[in-house]
Formats: sequence, structure tokens, C-alpha cells
Amino acid sequence: MFDTLSGRLGDVFDRLKGRGALNESDVRAAMREVRIALLEADVALPVVRAFIDKVTDKAVGQSVLKSVTPGQQVIKIVNDALVEMLGSDVSEIDLATSPPAVIMMVGLQGSGKTTSTAKLAKWLTEKERKKVMMASLDVNRPAAQEQLAVLGEQVSVATLPIVAGQQPVEIAKRALQAAKLQAFDVLLLDTAGRLHVDQQLMDEMRAVSKEATPQETLLVVDSLTGQDAVNVAQNFSEQVPLTGTILTRMDGDARGGAALSMRAVTGKPIKFVGIGEKMDALELFHPDRIAGRILGMGDVVGLVERAAASVEKDEAEKLAEKMSKGQFDMDDLRSQLQQMTKMGGLGALAGMMPGMKKAKAAMEASGMDDKVLVHMDAIIGSMTKAERAKPALLNAKRKVRIAKGSGTTVQEVNKIIKMHKEMSGAMKKIRKMGGLKGLAAMFGGGGGGMPDPGAMGNLLGGGGAGGPGLPGLPGGAPGNLFKK
Repeated sequence: MFDTLSGRLGDVFDRLKGRGALNESDVRAAMREVRIALLEADVALPVVRAFIDKVTDKAVGQSVLKSVTPGQQVIKIVNDALVEMLGSDVSEIDLATSPPAVIMMVGLQGSGKTTSTAKLAKWLTEKERKKVMMASLDVNRPAAQEQLAVLGEQVSVATLPIVAGQQPVEIAKRALQAAKLQAFDVLLLDTAGRLHVDQQLMDEMRAVSKEATPQETLLVVDSLTGQDAVNVAQNFSEQVPLTGTILTRMDGDARGGAALSMRAVTGKPIKFVGIGEKMDALELFHPDRIAGRILGMGDVVGLVERAAASVEKDEAEKLAEKMSKGQFDMDDLRSQLQQMTKMGGLGALAGMMPGMKKAKAAMEASGMDDKVLVHMDAIIGSMTKAERAKPALLNAKRKVRIAKGSGTTVQEVNKIIKMHKEMSGAMKKIRKMGGLKGLAAMFGGGGGGMPDPGAMGNLLGGGGAGGPGLPGLPGGAPGNLFKK
């Protein structure tokens, strides 16, 4: 997400950082480029004007131009302004009311409203430990109610039984009664959408809102529609008392205009973003983290949270024990690759790591994608149990068999073996340093601190031609693997 904008802004700020001193004309020239980048990202014109004026006023101040690192100061001002534009603080769901807390989902047809309803229900169930019920009020779209029922089964959330012929207000009234009787904490109402904003749609929503008195009214909009999404949000906010928005398909939005304009135009916070098709692909919207990603600073906190959610505790403890003994076989390597896939693959990880934007662009330019992980898994899967446990057994004849079995080449098999040797060597280094406790001490830890990414990269053999190491992998791998 935000790849295009991030690339443009990165180029502008690289030039600023390269200058020992800045004058007012340098800053104004840079701000003109930032303005163009934001407009090309489909950010609303009034929002761009206000943003550029605010940043320029602060950036041309004497304290910035005369500072030791003026380029860095300007970037900090832009970062702070971006965070403010996006909403400053995380805006969580308000459930502070007598149960059931009603959340009404509104939006145009095709925006991903029904799927987002199910995703939010899953999130509330798992993250907030709430007992949730969903009810579809969409009597216009064929099989809309059945679709929500199917999604309810997928996410293990109760849905209101369908009664043919009932109208939206009647369904809302029945859902509220059922939720109260069955002691549900949250009731999610999935309302009908239209292809465009019209009076009938608004009248229907207002009638449902009057009946259900929702604690939250969330507008679901497709971020890929850019400026159109902002227009839709503005129309809804003028007609319905919105409390926030959910942006869907953020993972496919390279421009980011909708996210950057939404808060400023509607005055309502972005509460969640949809980042994929899966039912767990819904995240709280963190303005500071998004600003960091736009400016190429990464999202280390998000990366750690994603790792915590994806990595199996038993697997991690098992690997930690083996690491402390200096052991690491092909099954362990395979497990690490599978964890990377669960965390979103190479592209998602690179986008969340500081300084990895250019490495990610190089990966895309060379035609390398997450198929690399699939190929690697296939190679290890073509080995016998004995070969995976003891890679030293892999002679020329065995390598030919593995290459044929995995649909790859002997050269690619050799690269996997080399990668394993590098990681195995890294595990031995960790053991010499006193195991995991020694490693924590080396990073100033003793438990609490975050390790320095550069130090970790060097420890694992990073800093080579392939760039910084990815989590659990030595530098350059799999960047050097299967190069086209």
C-alpha cells in the first residue's frame, strides 16, 4: 500500500537529506514536489493545500534551516503533519453501553460491506472476547442474507435466522430483541447498499438507525476508488450520523488518496482497514504507523504484532531450544519459510521494515515474488526425512532427484543448501554468545528492548549483495535466491 506515493516522497527527501544546509527556496521546491506527489496519489485538493501550507510554514522557520540536520527536521515535520491528517490517535470501537452494543454497517453496494461485517465480528470475538451476533438487513440484493449466514459459519459467529418477507426495520427490531434475550454483547447490522447515493437508501438507513439507536455507525468504502471514495464518504456523513469509516482493499491501494483525505473531508476517524480477502485480514488503523510506512520508515510494531499473531508458540519454543544447542535442519528452515508466508509473504514484510522500500522495489523489478517461497518449500518437500534431518547426505545424485521432484534445477537446490548452511552457521554463533540469553544481553535487552535490526542483520550474515536480512533469514536470502 502507498507504494507510489512512498517512492515519490522518498526521492524528494533523499535529496533533502543529502544537503548539508537548506535555504527557504530549497524547502519550497521540495514542497512543490510533495504537492504534486499528493495530487498524483489522488488526495483531495483542499486537503493537499492545507497540508502543504502547514508544513511549509513550519519548515521555513529559522530553527529548521539553521539546525545541524535540516533535512531530517523537514521529514519530521512532514511525518507529524501526516499523522495529524490521518487522525493522530487510534480510534477504537466504542462498546461502552448497556449490551448489546449495536454497530450499524453502511455503504454502497460492492464496497465490501458484508465481508467487512464478518471480519469485524471475528475481530470483536477474538480480540475483544465479545459474544457477537450478526444480522443482514439487505432485502434487495439476491442472497445477501444467505451470504452473511455462510460467512457467520466461517468465522463461528451467530447470525439472525432469516425470515422471508420482512423489511429492514422489522429485521432490526427482531435482531435487537434476539440479542437482548440471548445476552449478546454486540449486534452487527449489515444494511443494504446501492450503486450510488440516493434518497431511498438514506431514508432506509435513518429508519433503521432510529429503531436500533446504534452506538457506532461505520461507513465501509473501497479505497481503490480513490477520490470517489472520499466523495461517497462526504455524502454519507452529511446524511447519516457516522462515527467512523472502514477502508477496504488497502493492500491493493498503491496511491493512498482515500486514506489521506478521509479524515480531513469527513471529520470522522478511520477505524479499520481491510488488507486482504481472508477473514482475519482486518486491522485497527494506526495513523503514526501508516505515516511511517508512507515515509519509508517501516512499521516495526506492526511487524512484531503480525509475527506474534502468526507464529505458533510451540514451534517458536521448539526452534529456540534447538537454536540454544546450535542445531538447525531443513525442517526448521521450512518452518521459518512457512511462517513468512503466514505473515503475508516477502512483499508485505519488506513494506513493514525500515529502509526496505528500495529492496522491495528491486525484488519487484527482478520479477521475484512470493512464488519463491513456494519453490523453496517444494524443494525441501522433495527431500527424504533423513535428508532434511542431515543435509550433509545431499550428494549430486540426490540433488538431481530433488530438482526433478520439485520442478526446479540443481542450481536452485544448491542455493537452498547454501542458505541452510548460512543459517546453521548463525545458530552456532548464537550458541557461542551464550545462547538466547547472551543474544538478549548483546542487544541491551535482558528482556525488554527491541534488537537493533542492523546488528541482527550482521549477526546472521547480512549486509551482503542481497541487502538487509529478513526475519529469521540471513542477509540477501531469499533475495539472492532464484534470481531471474
